[in-house]
Amino acid sequence: MKIAIIGGTGVQSLPHWTLVAEHAHPEGVYLYEGRLGGEPALLLPRHSKGHKTPPHRIPHERHVRLLKEQGVQAVLATAAVGSLRTDWEPGALIILSDFLDFMREVNTLYHDEVVHTDFTAPFSPMLRDALLQAAQHLQIPVQPTGVYVCAPGPRYETPAEIRMFRMLGGDVIGMTVAPEAILCREAGIHYAAVAVVTNLGAGLSAHPLTHEEVTEVMQGATETLADLFAQTLRILRATPL
Repeated sequence: MKIAIIGGTGVQSLPHWTLVAEHAHPEGVYLYEGRLGGEPALLLPRHSKGHKTPPHRIPHERHVRLLKEQGVQAVLATAAVGSLRTDWEPGALIILSDFLDFMREVNTLYHDEVVHTDFTAPFSPMLRDALLQAAQHLQIPVQPTGVYVCAPGPRYETPAEIRMFRMLGGDVIGMTVAPEAILCREAGIHYAAVAVVTNLGAGLSAHPLTHEEVTEVMQGATETLADLFAQTLRILRATPL
């Protein structure tokens, strides 16, 4: 099984990552070949090399088409998120299980034909099971389910929006996962994401939100994410599609 990792904020590279080759593509897209903990994988920095692409300008469709062209069958992604609940504090890891899509654009590979894709299981059950097995094996505490609210950004949400999203059933909020999940499903690529709480949502925190806070927490979580993904890759290597 050929697997790619999409790294978000604070995850330009991962600990225990050995680079084999770097490939630059149009639209500022980079794809790295290498090994994570000895396991072969591809690594795609979501915000481009050096974190230069803002969330509302990420070429999600280009990313997924490229991964499909490369024969990728599964994607593991990281996601920096704000928490909509006070019991999930910065540093908490969530294996996402569902999402609410509040993006202001349609993300699809089918712009010129009628295709309706089932999203009863928004994230790959196979990948979620592998992540949960890996977390249990490594004794990494994770929340086994969580509903991700996808907002367009690049601004952070207002306190009223945070209250609304919580009332609708959201647990965490971010700006990037829903387009990836949708496009990967349409491309026939398994997709799962691990969310890292970097802050409490607006109105739940005693201080204003900053990108520096988000980056700092994500950088602190990279060692754990690398271990979790490496073990997941080992599990998936023995998993037939």
